[in-house]
Amino acid sequence: MKLAPILDPGARKPGPKPAQVDLHRVFFIGTTLWLIAGIVCLILVLLGKHATGALIVCVAGMIIGVLLLIWEHFNRWYYRRLGNQK
Repeated sequence: MKLAPILDPGARKPGPKPAQVDLHRVFFIGTTLWLIAGIVCLILVLLGKHATGALIVCVAGMIIGVLLLIWEHFNRWYYRRLGNQK
């Protein structure tokens, strides 16, 4: 183990560049999965099963997912600009 990077920060290698990730796709897939789970829970509630708590969690997941999609839409330019820097 080399101690030079620990003792002298100037001897450290440069860190890797941040990975460019399409958050829109990630948030959309997650929100879609919450929607599918919510539909299943709604069917269970309509059949008389006790799944009301799970339905509330699914609705909360969908709301958070939509809010994240809105956030990603307005902040997309920032992380794409970071990914385009050479």
